[in-house]
This record gives sequence, C-alpha cells and structure tokens, in this order.
Amino acid sequence: MAHRNHDFALNFYQTLQGTEGNLFFSPYSICTAFAMTYAGARGQTEQQIAQVFGFSQGEDFHAAFSGLERPLKAGQQSNDVLFLSANSLFPQIKYPFLESFLALLEKYYQVKITPVDYYNDFQAARNTINQWVAEQTQHKINELIPPNALTELTRLVLVNAVYFKGSWANPFDRDGTETKPFWLTSDREIPVPMMNITGQFNYAQTEEVQVLELPYRGNNFSMMILLPRERNGLMELEKNLSLNNLYQWIQPMYTQQVEVSLPRFEINFKSELSNTLAQMGVTDAFDENKANFSGMDGREHWLYIKNVFHQACIEVNEEGSEATAATAVQIEARCLPPSFNANHPFIFLISENNTGNIVFLGRLVNPEI
Repeated sequence: MAHRNHDFALNFYQTLQGTEGNLFFSPYSICTAFAMTYAGARGQTEQQIAQVFGFSQGEDFHAAFSGLERPLKAGQQSNDVLFLSANSLFPQIKYPFLESFLALLEKYYQVKITPVDYYNDFQAARNTINQWVAEQTQHKINELIPPNALTELTRLVLVNAVYFKGSWANPFDRDGTETKPFWLTSDREIPVPMMNITGQFNYAQTEEVQVLELPYRGNNFSMMILLPRERNGLMELEKNLSLNNLYQWIQPMYTQQVEVSLPRFEINFKSELSNTLAQMGVTDAFDENKANFSGMDGREHWLYIKNVFHQACIEVNEEGSEATAATAVQIEARCLPPSFNANHPFIFLISENNTGNIVFLGRLVNPEI
C-alpha cells in the first residue's frame, strides 16, 4: 500500500512540476481524501480513481488503507514528534446518503460527521468546515475552502487534515546560522539564512544528485533532501524523478561525517487540484454527465466532484520542522432539486393506481371562489 502511495506522490509531483516557484503538498492527505471519496465511486469513475491512486477494490482496500495510519501515529512516541490526522464529512442536512457508505467511512476512517445546510446558507457551511480544518492544523490553515466555492448544489465535502511537528535528532545551532547566497539559477543569487551543522548522517551521491537524510528525534520520521549536483540541475532532476530512480539514489546511503548547510525556509502552497487530477486520468469524476458516485446515494450520474482544494505549509528551522496539510473534496449535485410551487392555475386529477383509471379530473383557476 505504501509503495502505491509513493508512486502516486511522484506521478503527482511530475504533473505539478511546471508550477512556478516553491511546491509543497501532502500526498498522504490527498490519497486519504480520495480513498474516502472512492468508497462511493462506481463503474468507470471507480476504475479511473483506482488506476491513478493505485487503489484496489473491495472493503479489504479500506481496511489496508486504514492500517497505514498506525505506524504514522506510532511514530509520536514522545514529545519530540507529533503527528495528527483527522477525517471529517460535512453532508447536506437530511440528504439521503446510503447508510452503508457512511458506516464504511466511520469504520475505517473514523470520520466525524457534521451535517450542514448548503442549500439555505452555504457561507455558514464554509465557515464550519474552515473552522474544523483550522483546529486540526493548529490554525496554520484557516481558509481551505475559498469564498464562493460552495453553492446551494453542494451535497458533501470530505476533508482530511494532517499535522506534523518534529525536532531534529541533531538540531542546528542558531549561533551557527549565517547569511549566505542561495543560487536561484546558475548566475543569480539571493542572501538567505543558512543553517550549518557537521555530524553523522546518512548520505549518498551520484553524478547527478546528492542525497541527505535528516532524522527527527525517535528516528521514526526523516527529511530526505535530493540536491542536484549542478546549480541549474533541478529541471533535469525532476525529469528523472521516478520511484525506481528514487530507490536507486537512496539505496547506497550510509552513515558518514557530513558538513550540512541548509536554508531556513517556509512554504505555503495552495491549489485547486481538479485539472491536475484530470490530467492524470481522473476525468469522469469531474464530469456531471459521466460521474458515478452511486455508492454514496444510490443514484447514478447525479453527484460529481466540483472542486478538490489542497493547502500545505511547512516551516524548517534550527530546531526542526512543522508541517501541515488539508484536502477537501467537494461533491456537487447536477442541479437543484425540483421546486414545485403551485401558485398559479393548474390541472389536477385523481386516479386509481392499479388500473390508472381517472376518477376525478379538474382544474384550479382561483382558490378563493
């Protein structure tokens, strides 16, 4: 299961690599949100999600996916590392979601279910969702759902939030941090605070890349850094970033004395991912005429994915790292439920249901006569 998530993570990175500037996301959060969504997908929609994310079919998949969280939470054995993951559903009040769908998500994803009223007040629903995300991410992500994203047609928002805070096993000395050049290109530099440490670290190198592992206390989590040998080598390294190559770069690593200089940095990345996922092959899910989420409410081609919001941020400093992310999948109905407002003249009839015999037939022109 973890191997499949690695594969998705790198494929997703390849799809996003054309994005300008810094890039940071949580493949775990995205996969978790879509694993919950996948529970309600059927037909071609289900097959496309399975292919892109590497999911298998059946309840056994959800049991296995649920098992991925155990080693993650086991990693927080002390105050040195904190890892939190939470899932929540925000369904439209009284919308007839299948009990089997809700029960599966409660069993394997421990979802909190909070009904809201998109139809009458989608802005209040947005506030409720964003408040929950803010609480789960230590208020690092306060507006996952942007203004006017939800509508009266929204029927469900599935959300995952993850939070990580870890102290380095070998912290950098703040007194050793110096302002040094960071090369944006081979001939353009900017001054940044560079953290410095010399110590025993897992390290490997090839002709194209240097690989360094910075462990967090407890050694259950690590940061792995892939540094191109050339200042302008990032684009070429990204082209070669595959699961097979990653394993080849990491495999020769061994502990040795390394002089490390690393910039102190922060990244805050947010994106709506529907186009990215469609490029990867999840197409029907976003098409209101083709999407099949009948596993959610029993109706084919009624619900579809309107938006996939993702936000992730990280701060790396001398003491360690703090990172958090959240993913929301917005499920929309094709159109408003029919509105029947008999406020003008109409024809009516009374018939016998078994035979269809019309027993009475009339029209109403003026109710007050």
